[in-house]
Amino acid sequence: MTRIKRGNVARQRRKKILKLAKGFRGSHSKLFRTAKQQVLKSLKYSYVGRKNKKRNYRRLWISRINASTRLYNINYSKFISLLKKNNIGLNRKIISQLAIVDLYFFSYLVKIIQ
Repeated sequence: MTRIKRGNVARQRRKKILKLAKGFRGSHSKLFRTAKQQVLKSLKYSYVGRKNKKRNYRRLWISRINASTRLYNINYSKFISLLKKNNIGLNRKIISQLAIVDLYFFSYLVKIIQ
């Protein structure tokens, strides 16, 4: 059997990991073994971070809506339930934007549902 040289494949595999580790501090970006461990860890963190970002934005929108609705003597949960009863299909992101940017329309929305 002929001998198979793995030089290109192994080098490409290592370069791929080291490219992902670019910008890490110290040996985490220079040495292959530590870089590989750190890249796996960072990919795990980035996956979790994408989920947390969605969670944090939803919390932000809810707190903005709650603050805006309390100006009209109504709390957040009551506001959302009244929206559902009146079949108004606006999501929390849009409602929070309305509360910040277009206060006139937001007050009109509150008057409609009450």
